[in-house]
Amino acid sequence: MENKKQKVITEIFKICKEKVNFIFHNELVKKVSKKYKFGNPFDATKLDNLDKFPGILIKNDYFIIHQGKGYHKFIKGINKAFHKFEIIPSKNVIDREYKKSILNEYDTSESNMLSVGSNLKIFHHFLYGNTDVCPKIYFPRRTKTSFEYNFDDEKIVMENIQMEIDLTMEYNGMVTVFEGKNGLPENFAIYQLFHPFKYFADIKKENKLPIRQITACYVLRYRENNNSHLRLYNYTFKDENNVCSIKLLKNAQYNLVGK
Repeated sequence: MENKKQKVITEIFKICKEKVNFIFHNELVKKVSKKYKFGNPFDATKLDNLDKFPGILIKNDYFIIHQGKGYHKFIKGINKAFHKFEIIPSKNVIDREYKKSILNEYDTSESNMLSVGSNLKIFHHFLYGNTDVCPKIYFPRRTKTSFEYNFDDEKIVMENIQMEIDLTMEYNGMVTVFEGKNGLPENFAIYQLFHPFKYFADIKKENKLPIRQITACYVLRYRENNNSHLRLYNYTFKDENNVCSIKLLKNAQYNLVGK
């Protein structure tokens, strides 16, 4: 049975399909959300893994992109827009003993998860192979920007869209952007990593900063037997102008065992 959010998207898709116009505006989202008593219309179009998709989109092979200025568009090609997390080989599973601080497990927020990974130097070990290095760490930020890039062979134009970067690390000109999530989803919307990656790629292209390399890191946290486990996936994009060119560089799991 569909939840309220899925019912909202289902009706919007039917309206667009009937009009043979797959671009829609926030005003329509608000109208349909009100009909189904969905309290947060700004969240209605955020479908960051396939488990959240209504059946009609899966059946017709469409997903949603945000074009900016309140506009959204249904695009065909779900499998190219979502990426399945790769299996982590047993050799990349690492037990990390640590002394719990009073705040390490205080909450399960994404910001707490990223703070724990940084404070315990798990990110340092994963990215640079060395916990003694001192990368610069930049806390979550939101910014508005405009993009032009390709979704396979289709050109995507986004104007003044809001983008959130959960965390950024920089070491010797190597920039890594982070996305953090609680739980173990099987897949994720590639744009979550591509947009921050593209943001810095454009800065590099314009010679505004001497960036040597840009990668993106997805962090998942789950809890088991009162201990946290972090799964890290480091990606790049073979073509900085194509969201479908995602490539895994490495992955690992860190099991945090409190003393």
